Amino acid sequence: MSEALKRDRRAGYPGVGRVLVVIPTYNEADNVTVITDRVRRSAPEVEILIADDNSPDGTGALADRLAADDDHVHVLHRSGKQGLGAAYVAGFGWARDRGYDAVVEMDADGSHAPEELPKLLDAAREADVVIGSRWMPGGEVVNWPWHRLVLSRGANLYARLALGMPVSDVTGGYRVYRLPVLEKIDFGSVSSQGFSFQVELSRRAHQAGFRIVEVPITFSEREHGASKMSPTIIGEGLWRVALWGVRDRRATLRRGLRRTPTGQVRWP
Repeated sequence: MSEALKRDRRAGYPGVGRVLVVIPTYNEADNVTVITDRVRRSAPEVEILIADDNSPDGTGALADRLAADDDHVHVLHRSGKQGLGAAYVAGFGWARDRGYDAVVEMDADGSHAPEELPKLLDAAREADVVIGSRWMPGGEVVNWPWHRLVLSRGANLYARLALGMPVSDVTGGYRVYRLPVLEKIDFGSVSSQGFSFQVELSRRAHQAGFRIVEVPITFSEREHGASKMSPTIIGEGLWRVALWGVRDRRATLRRGLRRTPTGQVRWP
């Protein structure tokens, strides 16, 4: 490869800048090489950070070999299984410390098609947050059992109603964030895991007034490995969304009420 081409690639994605795709992994040895190759072919300008939670199946060692062969691939080794949200927060910090302009969230199992990444990045030229949406017109879910469809649709409806956010797929995990968004919403203070992590980031970005855009994607069930969804993750999402909804309504009530000079409370 010529030095000129290397410089062009390092300049980043046109109109967006330097982009880091963060891919959390835990026991993804069957998928990590394939997903990395697909990202590199689909968007050669971006860089990849594989955030591995000390996978016992050797995913981390595979990631190290990929990074040794490609200077667009990096590895963040973490001490153990700490959850999806913690992996993304660590990846966001890694990107901030190295001067990236945007960060992409992407699953390791191929459910988020890397071939659709350019579509999300193109939308990021005019948006602060881009969400790959399964549930907007044009979006699609492939090979999911009925109970997963019901769970996802129900969780999105519940979150939208509880939090009042105009987002079709508030739990979707295929996203692009501009770095100023992550800084403004204080990503380091986010402690949620699972789908509630995605809801919390959406809520914070929406409340901060950032422009959130959705683009339709096709979401496919993984072919290899096991899903990380669990009753614990579902339960966390339910109670956290309920808590946020109560807090938001109380805050709205406090803003809507004001006191007269005599101390009486009235609506403005």
